Amino acid sequence: MDDNPSNNCSISSDPEIGSEGGGGGDHSGTHISNTDNIMSFATTHLPPEIEKIYSNWENIVLAYQSLGVVYGDLGTSPVNVFSATRFTNLREDDLLGTLSLIIWTLTLLVLIKYVFIVMHANDHGEGGTFALYSYIRRHINFTTNFTIRNVRLDSRTPSPTRVKGFLERSTFGQNFVTIIVLLGTCMVIGDGALTPATCGAEAMFADLGHFNKRGIQLGFSFVVYPSLIVTYAGQTAYLLKHPENVVDAYYSSVPDPVYWPMFVISTLAAVVASQSMISACFSIVKQSLELDCFPRVSIIHTSSKHQGQVYSPEINCILMILTVGLVVGFKGGVELANAYGVVVIWVMIITTCLMSLVMLTIWKMNAVVVLGFFVPYVVLEGAFMTSLLQKIPQGGWVPFAISALFMVVMMSWKYGRSKKTTYEAKNKMSATELDDALSGSNGFCRTPGVCFFFTDLVYGIPPIIRHYIQHTSSVREIMVLVTIRTLPIKTIAPTERLYVQKLGRHGVYQCLIQFGYNDAKNMNGAEYAGSIVAKLVELIDDPSEVQKIQSTMKRGIVFVTGRTILKANKKSGMLARFTINYLYRFLQKNSKPAFPTLQTPPQATMQVGMLYES
Repeated sequence: MDDNPSNNCSISSDPEIGSEGGGGGDHSGTHISNTDNIMSFATTHLPPEIEKIYSNWENIVLAYQSLGVVYGDLGTSPVNVFSATRFTNLREDDLLGTLSLIIWTLTLLVLIKYVFIVMHANDHGEGGTFALYSYIRRHINFTTNFTIRNVRLDSRTPSPTRVKGFLERSTFGQNFVTIIVLLGTCMVIGDGALTPATCGAEAMFADLGHFNKRGIQLGFSFVVYPSLIVTYAGQTAYLLKHPENVVDAYYSSVPDPVYWPMFVISTLAAVVASQSMISACFSIVKQSLELDCFPRVSIIHTSSKHQGQVYSPEINCILMILTVGLVVGFKGGVELANAYGVVVIWVMIITTCLMSLVMLTIWKMNAVVVLGFFVPYVVLEGAFMTSLLQKIPQGGWVPFAISALFMVVMMSWKYGRSKKTTYEAKNKMSATELDDALSGSNGFCRTPGVCFFFTDLVYGIPPIIRHYIQHTSSVREIMVLVTIRTLPIKTIAPTERLYVQKLGRHGVYQCLIQFGYNDAKNMNGAEYAGSIVAKLVELIDDPSEVQKIQSTMKRGIVFVTGRTILKANKKSGMLARFTINYLYRFLQKNSKPAFPTLQTPPQATMQVGMLYES
């Protein structure tokens, strides 16, 4: 790693794209623009998010598809529930009490809470802990360094309430909410390694983006819920006559002629059931990336119709390794069964708290009504949580350990990104300073040709531009700062893909290239260079300047990418130095490149490095 002072410069003819761009993402919550014009340039060209309207037939189809992916977990729970009970001298009251507990749990926790209440607090069709957080952030102006990418405050933000005002003023309150959300997210991912988790309600909410609210509501209300009630009631009726078969209640209750077909179907269904938590992990990681709370990984949209249907090969590989390791380590024993679903109940409590916050600050419901929701569910879920504590020493510690690992990753990444954002906010370059630097004084020269400098900073001019100018003492006659971003919409029309504007007086321009998640992003550098120049020609009214740009293009093109390295200063504490210098730097080095699809000629590509000391 580069341990030189922060004014060091490294320039190499390297075709590889740096894992960090010159900026730190779309800092829509941080004031780092150099002019109001640049600020409006970035926000004006963010296409509106339009919620898709589904027909009745489409809702029915989605409800059918959700039965396997979303409800596979809940649907296979009858195989395990009665066999997991530990009764001695099983009596009729025990069986009826267990059935009553199952029915009330499905009714209160899943049907009423999640299907009829929580589903309405989605973020543009996305569900899960992070979706709730994003939904809150769109209505409450957080001022901390925990910034959201590509998210703006909702224009329909309700009038202030006491809770909203407190959160907007309190840095501690904002950080507390963020950390709780990160914790809940890590717990869901940790339980995703234990694929057939026993509690599928939270996974159902997190999988919302893969389908839609109405389809999931229809699937549970008219198929899954009545089927589960009938199945559990049938097992109870069977065990009333054969209590000795409680250890294998499901398969024992199957008639002999259809035993083996049911065994095969149940086995296949158990495989499908694992998809519930796995898909939830993919959705949560995607949401985390949009909020810049997770190291960059590949997100592949598997459907051209539904933006929430995503897949991440890196996350899938990590879950596979963890799952195989757990099975080998526990050897399929009771410890593995004890680990199922232990942490998800904690996530359900976090969801209850966030929903109460939504009710108070966004929906502006009466405090008494909110307490009527909060208190019963905290008590009910708290009872489940305390009952599961006894499983922690016998294998229940595993999901907590996995959650802790992901928590370290996410907190380290988020802390490093916030430090990077702070550095750029303090050291941004203004348009006036850029003009002064390019004025030609102090031996500074303008070399022939065009330079396309790629940065992921939308608002303002990143400090790496100053760094580049100071240490090269020369800039091409034409320099274009290019930002590439993918928006959470299906596609961007070709006419809306490129936006350009002029910066200062000395041949410097800014270009924003936008893609939808379903657009092909294999960028050929030379091709896009021509497109950008064509846009510049359309923008400029001065014929002399147009002629200069066109003639300069013939003198050569160079593509420059920025790579920033963050280093903790000596005043930082030991934990901060370890987090920045080792954990964050490791994640930065091994995360997905900022510009993975950019194809530029190796002989015309340069990489500029800069050390941020924060």
